[in-house]
Amino acid sequence: MELPFAVRDLGRLSYRDAWRVQHDVHDAVARGESVPTLLLVEHAPVITFGRKGGRDHLRATPESLAARGFELIDIERGGDVTYHGPGQLVGYPILPIGRRVRDYLRRLEAAVVDLAAEYGVQAEGSPGYAGVWIGDAKLCAIGVAIKRGVSFHGFALNVATDLSHFDTIVPCGLEGKTVTSLSALTGRTVTMAEAKERLLPHLSHRLRDMLPAAADATAATILERTSA
Repeated sequence: MELPFAVRDLGRLSYRDAWRVQHDVHDAVARGESVPTLLLVEHAPVITFGRKGGRDHLRATPESLAARGFELIDIERGGDVTYHGPGQLVGYPILPIGRRVRDYLRRLEAAVVDLAAEYGVQAEGSPGYAGVWIGDAKLCAIGVAIKRGVSFHGFALNVATDLSHFDTIVPCGLEGKTVTSLSALTGRTVTMAEAKERLLPHLSHRLRDMLPAAADATAATILERTSA
C-alpha cells in the first residue's frame, strides 16, 4: 500500500515525550527536510487541555487524578479537555496543508467514519463539534493546530479504551454526551494492530490530494517503529 505520508509508530510513549517528537518532526516538515509524517502512539493516562482551557470540566480534583497516575497537561491544540490512555489509538498527522483547516478536519473525520463502516457501524462527523460520533457518543476526538502551514496534534480513536476513565472529565466540555469505542460497538476486543492496519488506507484515501504528489514514492518506503 502506497501512502502519501510516512508512518512512525511510536508504540507506548508518555504524552510529553510524544509531544517532543511531534515538535521535532513538525520543524523538519516545515523546513522541507522531511516528508509528511503520521505519528501513531498510545499514551499512559493523561488529560490535556486545549486553547479553550477546560479545567472547569474536570470531575475529579487534580490531586486525586495524580494519585491515580493521570498527568494533566496544557497544550496548544484547539478544543477543550480530552483524555488519552491505553487502548486508544492517537494519531498526529504532521502534514503541509496550508490554510485548509476546515477541509482537513472534515477529512480526518471522514476517514474514521469510513473505518467505522468496516465494522458495520454508522458514524458521522459533526461540523459543530469536531470528532466522530455515533448518536451522542463520541468514538474519536479530534483537535489540531497549524503552524507554518503544517498540521500537528490530531485524533484520538477509542479502540479498546477503558471508558470509565472518561468519568474524570466532561469529554470535550460537552455536557450530556458520552463516549464509546470500537470494542464496545462490536462486542469484541479490537486490537490496536488491527485498528492501525484498517485505518491507514482510509487516511491515505481522504488526505492524498491535500499533500504534495512527490511525497508518495518517498513516504511509501518509510515505515518506522520506535520502541518506547
